[in-house]
Amino acid sequence: MFTGIITDIGTVRSVEERGDKRLVIGCSYDMGTVDLGASIACSGACLTVVDKGQDWFAVDVSGETVSKTAPGLWTEGARLNLERALKMGDELGGHIVTGHVDGLAEVVAAEEEGDSLKVTLAVPRRLGAALAPKGSVTLDGASLTVNMVEDEGDVTHFTVNLIPHTAQHTTFDTMPVGRQLNFEVDVLARYLERMLEARKTTG
Repeated sequence: MFTGIITDIGTVRSVEERGDKRLVIGCSYDMGTVDLGASIACSGACLTVVDKGQDWFAVDVSGETVSKTAPGLWTEGARLNLERALKMGDELGGHIVTGHVDGLAEVVAAEEEGDSLKVTLAVPRRLGAALAPKGSVTLDGASLTVNMVEDEGDVTHFTVNLIPHTAQHTTFDTMPVGRQLNFEVDVLARYLERMLEARKTTG
């Protein structure tokens, strides 16, 4: 489990094509406190540490993960939002995040609003059903608050505001139109959707 509070920005130093992709990711974590087998969320995808050094760790990224996540993340030089797994007693500063990507959100507009950046994104309507104004959403691993939600045909548009602190401490310093982000719905919405489906089938 994670909280969606980004604690470091990693950089992909190398990519080795094996059966899966083996990535070496540079970071500023104290790797002496990270065990092999530990989970680290990399731009919202929960990955397992399979090797490590003083200022880097390695993960294996399966073809399934590559196919379900935003393009360009698993390439040399890519910047990744990082978060270590939640420990008992840690502060839950964002919301409960599983590190399982539900789909992709695409930036359709970005405009300054005061000191913040208001970003409008689009997701398929089936995912948009789990969004609610003032609810939580995870984008590239970062916990954000949903402002507006609007359904249009088979697409749902929603907005989030990025305050300067968030932009400076994540990979959201640039948000060009067309950028795709890993999208995870609030886990509570996921369970609620499943409960409603179960009620329909049982009559």
